Amino acid sequence: MKKFYVMCVIGMIILAGTFCRKAQNFPESDYNTQLSGGAATTFLSNSQAFGEAIDGLTSWDAFVHSVGDDIFSQTFVSNPAPHFGGLGPIYNNVSCVSCHHNDGKGTPTLGTVTSSLLTRISIPGTDEHGGPLAAPGFGLQLQDKSNNGAPEVKVNISYTEIPFTFPDGETASLRKPTYTVTSPYTALPAGYMISIRLAPPVFGLGLLELIPETTILANADPNDANGDGISGKANYVYNPVTNKTELGRFGLKSNTPTVQIQVASAFQQDMGITSSIFPQESSYEQPQYDGLSDDPEITDSLLNATVFYARTLAVPARRNVNDSVCLHGERIFKQTGCANCHLPSVRTGVDVRLPMLSNQLIHPYTDLLLHDMGDGLADGRPDYLATGNEWRTMPLWGIGLFGKTNGTPYYLHDGRARTITEAILWHGGEAQKARDNFVQLSKSDRAALLKFLNSL
Repeated sequence: MKKFYVMCVIGMIILAGTFCRKAQNFPESDYNTQLSGGAATTFLSNSQAFGEAIDGLTSWDAFVHSVGDDIFSQTFVSNPAPHFGGLGPIYNNVSCVSCHHNDGKGTPTLGTVTSSLLTRISIPGTDEHGGPLAAPGFGLQLQDKSNNGAPEVKVNISYTEIPFTFPDGETASLRKPTYTVTSPYTALPAGYMISIRLAPPVFGLGLLELIPETTILANADPNDANGDGISGKANYVYNPVTNKTELGRFGLKSNTPTVQIQVASAFQQDMGITSSIFPQESSYEQPQYDGLSDDPEITDSLLNATVFYARTLAVPARRNVNDSVCLHGERIFKQTGCANCHLPSVRTGVDVRLPMLSNQLIHPYTDLLLHDMGDGLADGRPDYLATGNEWRTMPLWGIGLFGKTNGTPYYLHDGRARTITEAILWHGGEAQKARDNFVQLSKSDRAALLKFLNSL
């Protein structure tokens, strides 16, 4: 009996020791690789795959998300108007969804209601915050539409086809765009610089916003200290809400610090709708200015609902995760060097309000850093610390669904690429080695890599 008692005591001590051990990290290899957005993943894979709310929203949060959804889809009109006024007097489009089709990428056309391209403009020099210097008479963005008959300009596109042949004989054609500014309402300033931007997807922004700054900076190597030819750097930009310079993580050149600033800026610049963050019309001090005392034109509640909507859109799940060809393509993706910038995995920080975004292992395939992409993709227009050759690494999650959500898929910052193959072939600069490795692959290995990318 005594022996039994001693053994029980020893067992209890061992058991207690087990319970008192520190929690162990769950092995990342055991995570479901379908969960591109962690708990903020949706398993929709149709045309609406980018428009699903994250799970776990409270009833109030779900209501706010739905209000934001309505505003995102709403067509705005010019003032005076009883509802949804404020459009213009100069603008690029009439609604958010007109550019971000089904919450995804846009269509690279100009001058039409379905247009999703916009044109940034600036002149040499920087403003008081280190950002681009506005072009006199035009600001920082060219508006090609107007509700008073006087748009700033028209912008035209023409394409030149450049044939390409792989070593094994397979062919491709690269579409090189030329952009021409015509019909300016007044003379354009000397030395002006323009940059064409295609509307990017808006899902997963809440997760990207939660990636800790320290994590992003840990992957930066601006002086290429390790000698691998990759010198990603962070952009630091001005936040008009905090009046501070902060890490940029949104926009095609990481020129925007938060989802809030991204949304408010789009309202003002793309649609001419003022807010408490940007209370001045983009046409101020120009002849198109309406002179109305109606600013801000969107209330904080509706602006914040739209911001919340963008933050709480789920990420589509990765597909075909057990397909042997996709798995082979994933290995090639790493071997060619693509994963050096398109980082597969990262963990978000803590957000006690939205646990589905908090402390999640996600797979966005981006480092959110700036990289020199070579002269072929250069726009020649600096944006804060971004040079004319540098672009933010585009997240790849959802890339295989662009065709379903947009009808026709387009890639790169201005939509010039019609296929993923074309997009890869345009890579230069820091990505030249990875691009050349892709070119040298066998036809079957290239197909495997493309199948993997289309599974994301």
